[in-house]
Amino acid sequence: MIIEYVGVKEINGSLIILDGVKGVSFEEMVEIALDDGSSRHGRVVGIDGERVVIQVFEGTRRIGLNNSRTRFMGQPMEMPLSPEIMGRILDGAGNPIDGLGEIYPEKRRDINGTAINPVSRIYPRNYINTGISSIDTLSTLIRGQKLPIFSGSGMSHNELAVQIVRQAKIKGADEHNFGIVFAAMGVKNDVAQYFRKSFENSGVMSRVVMLLNLSNDPIIERTLTPRCALTVAEYLAFELNMHILVIMTDMTSYAEALREFSSSKGEIPGRKGYPGYLYSDLASLYERAGMVKGSTGSLTQIPILTMPNDDITHPVPDLTGYITEGQIVLDRSLQNQGFYPPVNVLPSLSRLMKDGIGDGYTRADHSALSNQLFASYAKVIDARSLASVIGEEELSEIDKKYIVFGRQFEERFITQGQYENRTIEQSLDLGWELLKLLPRSELDRIDDDILDRFYPKNNQP
Repeated sequence: MIIEYVGVKEINGSLIILDGVKGVSFEEMVEIALDDGSSRHGRVVGIDGERVVIQVFEGTRRIGLNNSRTRFMGQPMEMPLSPEIMGRILDGAGNPIDGLGEIYPEKRRDINGTAINPVSRIYPRNYINTGISSIDTLSTLIRGQKLPIFSGSGMSHNELAVQIVRQAKIKGADEHNFGIVFAAMGVKNDVAQYFRKSFENSGVMSRVVMLLNLSNDPIIERTLTPRCALTVAEYLAFELNMHILVIMTDMTSYAEALREFSSSKGEIPGRKGYPGYLYSDLASLYERAGMVKGSTGSLTQIPILTMPNDDITHPVPDLTGYITEGQIVLDRSLQNQGFYPPVNVLPSLSRLMKDGIGDGYTRADHSALSNQLFASYAKVIDARSLASVIGEEELSEIDKKYIVFGRQFEERFITQGQYENRTIEQSLDLGWELLKLLPRSELDRIDDDILDRFYPKNNQP
């Protein structure tokens, strides 16, 4: 029996409080009817005896203490799912906004998902080719991995996200079993239009599901957007056996919405005002990536977050780094020099790349080449530091060669056009072409047999 409760006890921001409520559960959906015939939706976010706290998705404006009738639906928020969801554009709460009508669901799933049993997980292998040399060669994205991008306000992470959507592909997959779920949170209208037009103009919209939460949308919707996106991705990956890449931007906007919501509930704040459960909340999102037994599909995540004041120790990137398997760091100084994408390769890493590259996946020389490029570029930074003290003219001959290598590495390897799609072979060949600027004696991270195969014979010291 459904009981209707008339009036509310208290209103606080986007929250309403009811007394004398029995038999409800946490996360249960609620429908609120107003006197003007309109209705709003919410969910239970707190229970204290017979006192219930309800989060109203559309906000509490025009809700009075006496003019509302509240009904509890007896179920959590569910996402309507169907194979026809591919190519659709939804709002942050999963409602269609592309004018193509409602989604007629074959199934409905709780947006909070369920934890993946660790025993049922399959270790991620094989790589996703993004067409971007600095990622594919040095911080390879592995199928089933969660690999965030750490950026800063005003940097080119939106352009990088669009390029990844446009170019990403998996060996052995096509448009029928490879798709992308793109969730944008707290973006401005012009950025949302940029995403939408970019996907439509490049012809990839048919394999993309977009969820758009704008900056003027309720913050409550923002806290739902990544969960709705991941619910769609899990359905496509684990029930339709597709390979799904989920890109979520900007996770900092999500965390700030969570902080505002936590504050309105009167919870004790943690570091920088974020709730103390921020780590577990982010983990509940990131840990939904992976591959599971019984399904040939995979769910790979690229969360994008902007670091306030470019501070990598800020709680959001700091906690994200604990949960995920590496990071790709964008550097403002590289962007100011005109490099795109401005990937700083030294603090960037992919902890799972060692098991998804090499012979049978990319090429036999990939791992050794990657290690050598890292080591050589690290020596470039040391040489530049020394040159800033004593001057470049006073450097040794080998340090001067590292300076030349570093300049070529940034201008030719890291830098590439927004529409330049490099194969993994092209990226690896370019890496070898740059290493020939250094004498063979400096290539101490590569075995002799690989050097004999790939290092130019006429470049011996």
